[in-house]
Amino acid sequence: MSLFLFKRKDGKMLKEGDKIPNFTARCTDGTVLNSEEFKGKWTILFFYPKAFTPGCTKEVCNLRDGFEILSKFDVNVYGISKDNLETQMKFKKRYGLPYELIADQDGKIIKSFGVSGLFGFAKRVTFIVDPEGKIAKIIDKVRVSEHYAQIVEFLENILNQK
Repeated sequence: MSLFLFKRKDGKMLKEGDKIPNFTARCTDGTVLNSEEFKGKWTILFFYPKAFTPGCTKEVCNLRDGFEILSKFDVNVYGISKDNLETQMKFKKRYGLPYELIADQDGKIIKSFGVSGLFGFAKRVTFIVDPEGKIAKIIDKVRVSEHYAQIVEFLENILNQK
């Protein structure tokens, strides 16, 4: 198996300090989102392989359960996978997710972040983006049952330093 299945075309996953790529995508609330809208606010972009699978369901529900705590940091939260918009909408509704999911059916966003996995599905990676649009933290060892705590730990540390 080739390692190129797990990398962007240029062979690199984005790294901390990189500016996020500009993208436009449709969200589960029907709006069209442009990544330029993230500027001025901390943003959580979590990539997951496939809606309704056990690990992904645990992850989105953990973030749902910790959303009130995450909200205290005034952050945007978006989940991204290759699922189509209809599937993303069903996933959001079924589990009562208080944040938006992005349908990246063609995989362009996944590829631009360098998190394309086997068969083009997203690898489970979270990017914490600062208000200037730069990646402040990458969580590539996501613990699906503790994911919001991983994010909160970083936000508490970085925001208490300022």
